[in-house]
Amino acid sequence: MLNFFLKPLALLGLILLTPLLLISIFFIFIEDGFPVFFIQKRLGINKKVFNLYKIRSMYKDAPNLGTHEVSNVHYLKIGSILRKLKIDELPQVVNYLKGDINLIGPRPGLPNQYELTKYRDENNIFAIVPGISGLSQILGFDMSNPRLLAKVDLLYIRDKSIKLDLLIFVATFFKPFRKKLLDKYQNEIVKFNEE
Repeated sequence: MLNFFLKPLALLGLILLTPLLLISIFFIFIEDGFPVFFIQKRLGINKKVFNLYKIRSMYKDAPNLGTHEVSNVHYLKIGSILRKLKIDELPQVVNYLKGDINLIGPRPGLPNQYELTKYRDENNIFAIVPGISGLSQILGFDMSNPRLLAKVDLLYIRDKSIKLDLLIFVATFFKPFRKKLLDKYQNEIVKFNEE
């Protein structure tokens, strides 16, 4: 029901931000030519593979790995700005409109991230639609610790609500809200680390 209202707003937002997208595309083209978009296979609900769309923030010859595995030398000069401002994520609104992902949910992993897939299988994370932003990312967990990432994803699934989704959405853009989430889950995360 919520998507009934959010999808038109997301489409409107994408249209309004088109000038920003075009400026970003121009600078990427100047720095490293075409293509300006980056399409990567990701695992969605029930491990269904889909194409995730992003604005390219790395050089064309960058390895096809998770961002935590890629050195800073592979990033375009404009790429670091795009990533900091989350502009590179805007094309994922198309994925959202198609139903591949939600605005909020566990970030979809790569098919070749076998360890992450294993832990997410064990915690039934693939039972829900992944998201553009998620609790794990807001709290600073990435694919470099797949077991902990899957456990934090499970916390999100356990507590999933409109209120939590709104808090994660706001915290995606405004760092002070991240502390509120960290305070809420700190004790459980410490326990996960001790396991």
